[in-house]
Amino acid sequence: MQDFPLYFQLGWQHILDFQGYDHILFVMVLCGTYTISEWKKVLILVTAFTIGHSITLALSVLDILKINSALIEFLIPVTILITAIANLFNKKSKPKGVQFKYWLALFFGLVHGMGFSNYLKSLLGKSSSIVAELFAFNVGLEFGQLIIVIATLLLAFILINIVKVKKWDWTFFLSAAIFGISFMMAAERIPGLF
Repeated sequence: MQDFPLYFQLGWQHILDFQGYDHILFVMVLCGTYTISEWKKVLILVTAFTIGHSITLALSVLDILKINSALIEFLIPVTILITAIANLFNKKSKPKGVQFKYWLALFFGLVHGMGFSNYLKSLLGKSSSIVAELFAFNVGLEFGQLIIVIATLLLAFILINIVKVKKWDWTFFLSAAIFGISFMMAAERIPGLF
């Protein structure tokens, strides 16, 4: 556990890295339909995403699961696209909406976990004892993810409650902008599949 601070820092720095902003966009669009008063729903979604990416992060780093990294790098923006589309077509909040989004976040977390694992594997090299490092990195990822969630909810609060932007306008703007960015990311990664 002496390396815990190092891998914790690498975890949060990885998810907050603006050069690899795909994970930031996913977390933002995932909680982009909610306000601070709906924090319990956001907690459910983020927990689902965490469970998903923790599973595949561990399986991939331990070499139990091996999937082509180019495919994963393509699928990550696809998960963002689908989440943005779900936000755009779900104008009215429905009780079933959280349950569907929960399963969507869980499944998409599985994809993102494999993306995180490529980075962590490159850091670990041929290290034989990786459980503590894996745990520290994952906790760091969660810390970074929490920062993104708080920033997104605070921005929504400011725009909706202070600037008086309608909630749907905020959701539409955020989701549409992220849709456009993730569409371009997915299109740029298609050649890497072949």
